[in-house]
Amino acid sequence: MPSGQLLLWFLRVCYGAIIIGLSMVAFSSVLEAYHSTFQAYAVFLGVLCVGLLIVLSDVWLANKQITTLSALYFGLLLGLLLGNILSTALEPFVFDMTLESHEIHMLSKGLALLITVACCYICISTLLQTKDEFRFIIPYVEFSKQIKGARPLVLDTSVIIDGRIADICDTRFVDTKMIVPRFVLQELQSVADSSDKLKRNRGRRGLDMLKRMQSNPKVEMQIHEGNLTELRDVQKVDERLVVLAKVLGARVVTNDFNLNKIAQLQGVEVINLNELANALKSVALPGETMMVRVVKPGDQIGQGIGYLEDGTMVVVEQGRSAIGQEVPITVTSVLQTPAGRMIFGRIESRPAGVQAVT
Repeated sequence: MPSGQLLLWFLRVCYGAIIIGLSMVAFSSVLEAYHSTFQAYAVFLGVLCVGLLIVLSDVWLANKQITTLSALYFGLLLGLLLGNILSTALEPFVFDMTLESHEIHMLSKGLALLITVACCYICISTLLQTKDEFRFIIPYVEFSKQIKGARPLVLDTSVIIDGRIADICDTRFVDTKMIVPRFVLQELQSVADSSDKLKRNRGRRGLDMLKRMQSNPKVEMQIHEGNLTELRDVQKVDERLVVLAKVLGARVVTNDFNLNKIAQLQGVEVINLNELANALKSVALPGETMMVRVVKPGDQIGQGIGYLEDGTMVVVEQGRSAIGQEVPITVTSVLQTPAGRMIFGRIESRPAGVQAVT
């Protein structure tokens, strides 16, 4: 169990001990004052039930947000203050204060209670609905979120389905927090439930990759609810992903070329796994010799196409006649593109019986 969880349960145990002590003190006080065992036990059980209810509420609402708690606390304080001010101000106009009677006193207390409850409800409801826009401490000043340490990574659907991100996590190459938005998880679920077999398999693979990363002790993963004010009017998943990353100060991890461009236009940093894979491919310098199996004809006359083990395409000049054979080639040039690296070469020594195609 993490140290934070241990500390939390220790706090709950201490709180329970204090509640039991208060219950016993209340039992003794009531028994001494009223000499009624029934009332004493009622107060004892009442204090215990209130304490237990608070602890159960804390355990049940595990994922709390500081903005929601702040809205509740400030709304309650503001409601009590406004209720007291309004009830005090209205009391002389509603009741004849020159007459002192028990009925008028009870009615004034009831009016004050009613006004206070109404003010608390209105203030809490208003702050809960506008907690993301409301500035509690210093009006008209908005503080930007300061991120300490490595910036988190927001994963999109394509990179989860691809699965290579899980392999990268196994190598301890990534040690920052990974965030999976709830709407990305819903998109994965919809793909996994698709009637198309190919899409269904892709969706299930993505869910398996997520489960694998969640069970990996080397990975810190968080499912983000994505309930931000900035996302209310954004419907497309890609746009929501970029906005979320911008708000959180995170980077987007994707294989989607279009999402890459959209994020860069909005000033959000992107990690493209395809570009990372291309950067890790072996380097071929002009003049080097390598063995390549020619598997298909190229677009130009006489060209043959082969592939290295890492998937790099090799264009072989006058290699069409060597299709199906493994031939030595000399590298003439290397072309780096966003889609990957291409190697151009010519056959070093033509196998016997192979003639050039013109």
